[in-house]
Amino acid sequence: MEPSGNGDRRLTRRVVQLFAGLVLYGVSMAFMVESALGLNPWDVFHQGLSKVTGISFGWVVILLGIPILLLWIPLRQRPGFGTIANLVVVGFAVDGALAVLPAGGTIPARIGYLVGGILLNGLATGLYIGSRFGPGPRDGLMTGIVGRFPRLSIRLVRTAIELLVLGVGFLLGGTVGIGTVAYALAIGPLVHVFLPWCTVAERPSRSLTAPAVSAVD
Repeated sequence: MEPSGNGDRRLTRRVVQLFAGLVLYGVSMAFMVESALGLNPWDVFHQGLSKVTGISFGWVVILLGIPILLLWIPLRQRPGFGTIANLVVVGFAVDGALAVLPAGGTIPARIGYLVGGILLNGLATGLYIGSRFGPGPRDGLMTGIVGRFPRLSIRLVRTAIELLVLGVGFLLGGTVGIGTVAYALAIGPLVHVFLPWCTVAERPSRSLTAPAVSAVD
């Protein structure tokens, strides 16, 4: 049986890692917004809604997460602690970062924002997923659809969702560009690298093997 101190340290690490990952995720989104070279599909949608409604980018992220979570109900998905934290923290983090980041006026600065944003997004994804507190609202929507309709592949469902939000976001005025393509190509390999480093090991289960008994009375 694992000592309670080790379990407490593991839980502390998971909580700290979750919130660090969510804050960095919001900052990475702000970097890509400031690059003005293109956003990932969901952020194209967020930015388009922000332009149309006048609501800040971060608040769009938060408010849109609510109806997405409601879609989990027919999909029989259950939100975890990380799901609710994701809903709130990322939106505030991106608005906070956008408030303090200098504008990327020159091309080198914009490229720096783009590259930094993509790299930071990969690390942040590894951190919050690796904390094992549950998926974010948008990721949970994808996995919920696959779980409800097992004949559909994750690749197909993710591609369909992202093409849909990308198209609608573009029509609403969201920024699509080289950064959108770069993100699509890079994020998978980056998460593949970062996730094993960031995943917190599960608590060891108590051994079910009975202790050896001497055959001598």
